[in-house]
Parts: sequence; C-alpha cells; structure tokens
Amino acid sequence: MTRRKKIYEGKAKILYEGPEPGTLIQYFKDDATAFNAQKKAVLEGKGVLNNRISEYIMTRLNGIGVQNHFIKRLNLREQLIKEVEIIPLEVVCRNIAAGSLSQRLGLPEGQQLPRSIIEFYYKNDALNDPMVTEEHITAFNWASTQEIDDMLAMTLRVNDFLCGMFGAVGITLVDFKCEYGRVWEGDFSRVLLADEISPDSCRLWDSATNEKLDKDRFRRDLGNVIESYTEVARRLGIMKEMPTVIQGGVH
Repeated sequence: MTRRKKIYEGKAKILYEGPEPGTLIQYFKDDATAFNAQKKAVLEGKGVLNNRISEYIMTRLNGIGVQNHFIKRLNLREQLIKEVEIIPLEVVCRNIAAGSLSQRLGLPEGQQLPRSIIEFYYKNDALNDPMVTEEHITAFNWASTQEIDDMLAMTLRVNDFLCGMFGAVGITLVDFKCEYGRVWEGDFSRVLLADEISPDSCRLWDSATNEKLDKDRFRRDLGNVIESYTEVARRLGIMKEMPTVIQGGVH
C-alpha cells in the first residue's frame, strides 16, 4: 500500500490527500475528546459510527439542495470529500437550552428557546474557541457579509431538516455545531457545508425520556457512549450491515 500524504490531523479525524485534485480522504478516528482535549479516551467503533451517520445525513442534505463536501463513503472509516478552504468558524444552532448556553445565561437545561439561536465561535483551540459576533468576523476578514448570510441560511435549513429527521425517530435535536468551507471557481467562491454531522457534533436526546444519546455521555461520564451512538444509527435505519463492527463497548 502506498503511503498517503497526511494533510491535517484533528481531534477526531485525519485528512489525507485525495485520489484526484480537489479531493481529500477524511478518516474518522475512535479518539474521543472533551473540554478542548483535556479529557481523552479511545472508544472502539466510534469512528465507524460517525462515518456512517455523517454519510447518511450529508447525503440526505445534498438531496434537499444543501451543498456539502461529501462525495462518497470509501470504507468503514473513510469518506471521499471535496477539498475546501475552511472558514475558521464553528456555527452553533441551538433549539433548547443546554451546555454553555445554560451556564452563560443561567437557563435551566432543557428549556425550550423562544426560537432557534445561531452563534459563531472562532476556531482556535489555544483560545478555547471564543464566541464572536458578526462584527468580529467581518473586521478580521474571516468571512464576508455574504458568506455570513449564506452560513446562517444554510444552518437554518439544516436545522429544519435535522429536527424533522430526528423527530421522526423519537430523537430531539437540542443543538448542533457545523463548519463551512469555500470552494473556488475562478475568481468566485461559494460556501459548502463541511466537517461532519454526527453525535459528536449534535446534542441528541430521546424524545420520551430526555436520555442523552450524544457526546455529553462522554463529557459527563454517563457511560454507554458507543451504545448511544449505535442507537442513533439504529433508529436512522443505517445499522443493517454493521452488527459485527461494534464489539467490546466502551474502553
């Protein structure tokens, strides 16, 4: 096997050079991190589950016209994706108070928000990804006003779609994080949804019991992380050929 050129390694994924110009291979690791990587573990099978769940969601988003970087899944842990110039922002959409929003504004976790709220965070681990405003984004040229408008509109469409998709299988979408990138066509660029959408990047609660089915199980030492991710995949109907992959549970 030829040794592939690693382009980038993050906390949960590795990007390798793709087979064609303008493509990359995205590899999903089993590493779990929380609190800006202060808490770490290896959860056997997490990468496989996130690869499959993200593939399913990105494919369905493509189907409703939300353009994203996903091309196809290559194997259990890898996807072929379009190479994009990542915009250095995390875009968080919140439907229900939880996590840092509850702490910041003193809202009880689980309180329904008056409407969906979108927040921007500057992607910088050394600074703990601080929250920023549109003023900061345009002043520091992280994104243009048009790109901000595009990201807001796309995030709301993704939110509407995911709320319906998860709601149909008894899961409440509390909040989620997404990232965007630019693809250039001559002198013009357009914004694509990038990164992943999985239980690593969403808060997902069982609609009947409010049981957490997402990365908060790891953050808060609730246990059964892999079982919960598996349950999300099972409810979405994407577990049919996967029962042998997840063995040994949480490590």
